Amino acid sequence: MMMMLRSLSRPLERCLGVRAGGDALMWHADLKPHASGDFSIAVVQANNCLEDQSQVFTSPFATYVGVYDGHGGPEASRFVNKHLFPFLHKFATEQGGLSADVIKKAFNATEEEFLRLVKRSLSVRPQIASVGSCCLVGAISIDVLYVANLGDSRAVLGRKASGDKENTVVAERLSTDHNVGVEEVRKEVEELHPDDSHIVVYTRGVWRIKGIIQVSRSIGDVYLKKPEFYRDPIFQQFGNPVPLKRPVITAEPSILIRKLKPQDQFLIFASDGLWEQLSDEAAVNIVFKNPRAGIARRLVRAALQEVAKKREMRYSDIKKIKKGIRRHFHDDITVIVIYLDKHRGSFCNERSKQNAMGCTVAPVDIYSFNADGGDEDLLQKIT
Repeated sequence: MMMMLRSLSRPLERCLGVRAGGDALMWHADLKPHASGDFSIAVVQANNCLEDQSQVFTSPFATYVGVYDGHGGPEASRFVNKHLFPFLHKFATEQGGLSADVIKKAFNATEEEFLRLVKRSLSVRPQIASVGSCCLVGAISIDVLYVANLGDSRAVLGRKASGDKENTVVAERLSTDHNVGVEEVRKEVEELHPDDSHIVVYTRGVWRIKGIIQVSRSIGDVYLKKPEFYRDPIFQQFGNPVPLKRPVITAEPSILIRKLKPQDQFLIFASDGLWEQLSDEAAVNIVFKNPRAGIARRLVRAALQEVAKKREMRYSDIKKIKKGIRRHFHDDITVIVIYLDKHRGSFCNERSKQNAMGCTVAPVDIYSFNADGGDEDLLQKIT
């Protein structure tokens, strides 16, 4: 595990993936090995600049997954994509392995580093104070699964049913949707702000915190966390300031730790662009009933087919819509499927371990497919 994590502090390189035939805004890597089996990844771009970022890092002993769904721009999700895993390495090394405390420290350090970046760049890019990202992380190490998240990206487990239904699969949600569209989350936010009757309001068809944002936890969005930013004259020139008595959203992740069991078959990590179109059960059944190769791409296409159906269009028509305009039809969608084969026999396990060292990082922008250049240009601008 430590050997793999050391590599995270070096510049990341995309491993091979391809554009999907017929859709210039989709990219995928159909099937690759990891320590406990195989994985598949696919991304489709809807925004003018891709706001979803994602990565899978593998070693002979561990697998790490990250899905980062940005909002307000791509800066925060790109920042998380570059910094969160190196922080995990740093704190795991210091504390002798992964733990809930290590994960919390890594999330907090990423948040603090992004805050420092915002402070440095506010005078030239004031809008960066309103950029944020959901953050979903999964880690498998020594048969233990860790899932941590901020926002409404989601991790779902597919496990075999027990008893008479052994040929069926059950969907088990492993993450918490931090979205005020969920009644429990809405009540949680309201209870934290008893003196603000307008902390959550229904506007433009959905519930939003201060009428602005749906998610209650994120990296970034510092103008909703730090009163000094909404008071800053530079930011006030950029947008509508939101008077704050205290932070209205946080960067405190929800964390689940679970021992993997023989009946656990696979994991689906995806941004909310998928879950807006498919239920947990529908996604799990698609994975269970279809071949592995290209399974993440199949999930993305199933979501796009739902989009087409709702609009009384054909899927082929959706694929022709240009980026930016396409956001009016669906969100950016990222899907990573992780198969869990370790319990199925030592041969499979050893084969996977021998081939599992590597990384897969989705392109920073599908349309341009110029991940490295685009990322460096943006980081140079905001630093």
